[in-house]
Amino acid sequence: MSKVIRLGTRDSELALWQANTVKDQLQALGHTVKLVPVKSTGDLILDKPLYELGITGVFTKTLDIAMINGDIDIAVHSMKDVPTALPQGIVKAAVLKRGNYMDIMAFKDNEEFLGARDAIIATGSLRRQAQWLNRYPTHTVVDLRGNVNSRLEKLYNNEWNGAIFAAAGLERIGLEPENTIGLTWMLPAPAQGAIMVVAMEDDEEVREACAQLNHEETDICVTLEREFLRELEGGCSAPIGALSYINKENIVTLKGVLLNVDGSKKLEAELTAPLGKHQNLGIDCAKSILARGGKRLMTQLANAGNPINVFSTKKLTNEQQLRLNIAANADSDDFIKISPNRISPIVLKKAHKNVVFTSKNAVEAVLTSSSVDELKFENMYCVGRKTRRLIKKKFGINAHFENNATDLANYLVEYLNGTEVTYFHGNLSLEDLPRILEENNITVHAVEAYRTKLSGKKIPKEVKGIMFFSPSNVESYLQENSADKIAYCIGETTAKAAREHFKEVKVAKIPTVESVIDLVNADYED
Repeated sequence: MSKVIRLGTRDSELALWQANTVKDQLQALGHTVKLVPVKSTGDLILDKPLYELGITGVFTKTLDIAMINGDIDIAVHSMKDVPTALPQGIVKAAVLKRGNYMDIMAFKDNEEFLGARDAIIATGSLRRQAQWLNRYPTHTVVDLRGNVNSRLEKLYNNEWNGAIFAAAGLERIGLEPENTIGLTWMLPAPAQGAIMVVAMEDDEEVREACAQLNHEETDICVTLEREFLRELEGGCSAPIGALSYINKENIVTLKGVLLNVDGSKKLEAELTAPLGKHQNLGIDCAKSILARGGKRLMTQLANAGNPINVFSTKKLTNEQQLRLNIAANADSDDFIKISPNRISPIVLKKAHKNVVFTSKNAVEAVLTSSSVDELKFENMYCVGRKTRRLIKKKFGINAHFENNATDLANYLVEYLNGTEVTYFHGNLSLEDLPRILEENNITVHAVEAYRTKLSGKKIPKEVKGIMFFSPSNVESYLQENSADKIAYCIGETTAKAAREHFKEVKVAKIPTVESVIDLVNADYED
């Protein structure tokens, strides 16, 4: 080939290493290659808007524009940085043999922080952040930007325990620190460790030259990983990891993961197929995750920057969060903290055969002070189906339940066998139940089983509705926030507390979290 191949490159140390690697390999095959420094995007002239050409990659944009302008013939990229859809007219020309695909943790002193509750880890990657927090949920992750050299410098100049890097990037420029840990459990970014050469689609001569550099096994694996990424419709804004490899028996494996940003939700898939029948692994792996909640999670990630419409004053489980319509764009946190009191064995021994609980918290608090075998409860009464289920599970007794404390008190007045009850309650419990019982000559032995601490926080003003699950939730919310919103309440007792402050109060049909969610869904149809 007589043509001089103009290889465009940015001036970072890693970019130059990758460019020189491709240059050396092409020259070894007899081609003449010239490195061409490419200026910043702002200095380049382009006749069409970037979006019309599909130019989107933050790290590849400058070289894409230079190639379309005809200033260079090929460009070299870290393949993990290349968008899954290449710009119009640009095609993959080669994928070099993959380097180290792992992430590594660089640390300053020792590894003891891995076993500690509190530690500070630095990374600029949402994928690394999400996987780290999924494994170490009590750690703090801080943002880390810049080139490899500056990021290492920031690690040593800050009070951080460690920072996460791509192993290949450090190895290629000879900067791997002395203290590192290979994060073998962390799935890398799709195509991490691979180098990609791109060229113009209509330049057959250059494409034929570059094709000689292509490493088939790497090409197969990273193609599957990128198809997985494309099917999920994810990019830098979504924590997505993928890894494919081929074993000695020519079996192709693809592992994929999708998480939310804080790592509290994680969806995984792993599929295998014989080489030659592997072509659909990427799409099938993605579809498996999408079918198990991934589609909703991707939508939530896309809506992460949008205003929150509804806030729950009780932390919702993953299943409950998935039950909410996407249009609600809901968030949640615990606005009350429960701590059980130590109840004296003497008090428990004197407890009457008729026992009343108005919440699961009271049942759980009693069981922290005594075993079931030591308790001599005969007749148990409670508020709520979930409390009744807990009593059945722990005590083996079918407790009578009512939906609220007032209805339970009225039932006891009518049907109680005896004239005394032991009432296990919290420090903020309402007085309706004991008042009604005592007015009807039933003696109430009240035992404070747990304490409720109000721990509300300021929520965004644009939130339109609040989900409440107890009067204490309402009180905690009002310490930091206004009542100019819709109150979605779990039952009449909670609704009564809310009506003292909120103009619009809606009550669930049955006193369950799921019923409150259905109440919200009626206002936010997808």
